[in-house]
Amino acid sequence: MKVLLGIGGSDDSLTALSRTVERAVAADDELTVAILDNPESDLAKDDITEKVQAVLDDVEFDATVREVSGDPGSRLLDIAESEGFEQIVLDGGQRSPMGKIRLGQIAEFVLLNSHVSVKLVR
Repeated sequence: MKVLLGIGGSDDSLTALSRTVERAVAADDELTVAILDNPESDLAKDDITEKVQAVLDDVEFDATVREVSGDPGSRLLDIAESEGFEQIVLDGGQRSPMGKIRLGQIAEFVLLNSHVSVKLVR
């Protein structure tokens, strides 16, 4: 399966990275990791790239890693649709005190507008 993982440097997105890489290794997926602009992240894109590469190196898995500029949700959809990805993977948001899921702006936009299957990892 051709999978596009979007991460912005949050702890949840790094968890999604680890779980997606595990699945890609097991299923022999073709994985592309898109490092997105995320003003809420304390990590610079270079730091995120290093963390991504470390996860990939740990399991000796070859994936494409690329930095994506511009509006993250729109760019993910453009890439997924124009390059024939079968699935977009994102972190699945936070739980509210009432136990409901709060989606971030990027995840909500992608879920509402994608013509490609979307998987949220929590």
